[in-house]
Amino acid sequence: MSGAAHPADAAGEAVSGQPAGDDETDLERLFGVLDAAQAARAGDMEPEAFRRAAHATVDLIADYLAGVERYPVLPRVSPGELAARFPAQPPQEPEPMGRILADYRSLVEPNTTHWQHPGFFAYFATTASGPGILGEMLTAGLAANAMLWRTSPVATELEEVTVDWLRQAMGLPHPFDGLFTDTASTSTLIALAAARQAVTADAAAEGLAGRRLRVYASTEAHSSIDKACMTLGLGRAGLRRVPVDDRYQLDVAALRRAIEADRAAGWMPAAIVGTIGTTASTSVDPVADLAALAEREDLWLHVDAAYGGAVALLPARRDAFVGWERADSIVVNPHKWLFTPLDCSLLLTRRLETVRAAFSLVPEYLRTAGFAQVHDFNEYQPQLGRRFRALKMWFVLRYFGLSGLQRRLEAHLALAADLAAWVDAEPEAERLAPVPFSTVCFRWRPGRLRGHEDEPAVRSYLDRLNERLMDRLNASGEVFLSHARLADRFVLRFSIGNLHTEARHVARGWELVRALGPETDVELSGGDLGGGPAGGPSSGRVPPTAD
Repeated sequence: MSGAAHPADAAGEAVSGQPAGDDETDLERLFGVLDAAQAARAGDMEPEAFRRAAHATVDLIADYLAGVERYPVLPRVSPGELAARFPAQPPQEPEPMGRILADYRSLVEPNTTHWQHPGFFAYFATTASGPGILGEMLTAGLAANAMLWRTSPVATELEEVTVDWLRQAMGLPHPFDGLFTDTASTSTLIALAAARQAVTADAAAEGLAGRRLRVYASTEAHSSIDKACMTLGLGRAGLRRVPVDDRYQLDVAALRRAIEADRAAGWMPAAIVGTIGTTASTSVDPVADLAALAEREDLWLHVDAAYGGAVALLPARRDAFVGWERADSIVVNPHKWLFTPLDCSLLLTRRLETVRAAFSLVPEYLRTAGFAQVHDFNEYQPQLGRRFRALKMWFVLRYFGLSGLQRRLEAHLALAADLAAWVDAEPEAERLAPVPFSTVCFRWRPGRLRGHEDEPAVRSYLDRLNERLMDRLNASGEVFLSHARLADRFVLRFSIGNLHTEARHVARGWELVRALGPETDVELSGGDLGGGPAGGPSSGRVPPTAD
């Protein structure tokens, strides 16, 4: 892609099929060679040309997975730097596949954020497992649009099968049914559209017609709830954020008061959103209490278990899920912690016909006489076109088996428990949230500041210290951590869920925290750390710690 000539430039438009030396790699055999379809400017890549290119592509993928640790987790690039490396104009003439793959290897692969890296501890991990990648490849080859049963019978029916497999694996009762979507944002949008339909009976046909609907979620619930309300015509004003307790769980008494006040003020309460594994702290709302309140108030209960839901595969860990079987809808993301390539979100509901009522619209060109008992999944979502997501899910479930998935989940939970214990044992660190799953929220808190954390100057300093520490950790290339704010405090999130992460990677991440934490404190304080609460700094850069 640079100004230098590629080998193909001298070879011209040679057609594939010429003999190649035994010592040449797949990529080298593809260099400088247009296949027959390219040379003829007609038709698609021929099967044998595709086979050679596919072999080379699989080699690239396997080499990447085998050697991903050679890359820094975050690429060391600046905004705009990468676009400048690509031509400003589209290619007028076809280019050999070897050149395209070589440019992928030099321009694309090194410059992604490496979600497959075992040092990826930011956000929630999204691991594309080997079997999931293979399933995704076959999905692309079939090019099936799973919008109707008729447009891909096996896509529809394998979705029914794998959705039910997951329902059983998570211990949910038979009335739950559902479908795959792209992300939890879409699954939640669909669920709240169904809630809107349930409370109004006619919103899909008549709109809101001046009715003011209200959705309730905790202050820790995901922003996708806000976006769903915006999209569905409820507006951001239609979402009421409810306070949480000191464990970041929704305060049910505060929720009850909010519903009563809203009814008195002319609002129409429609839905409660409970979370099992919030984004910031992974806290667990009291879902059983929310279910009882939703039943009493005749409200839709949606449970966001996009991250935490995978743990329901472990029967011994289901205490966190008590009551979710009473929800009207649940979202779990297999692309988060079930090692399925992005995108794959599972929406389950006990009220599938209400979901259909919220979205079903069948113009004449989509009518299929004689197929009354089938799932035409486009009728349960905003989009018409649908990907065959069930195929990769089928690959993942069969390759690992439930026992294999359970063992890997247990390993991640154990690693997080170890990390939490290390944080608790470190006098200079402070854990700031419970650890119900595999995410540890903490901050570096120099010992001299213990007991003074709520003083404004100390609070500000700790925020700056930990933000700088996170930047230094991420600049190391060995790990990638993200952050959150809990009780208006900047906290580091160390989330374990990558399929490639081993105990040594977690230990190395903690080792870096312990090494860089004190260094960062010295850097920000100018070396004048004082001697404890009675020794204030002279530089002014460390907050005073005197009483």
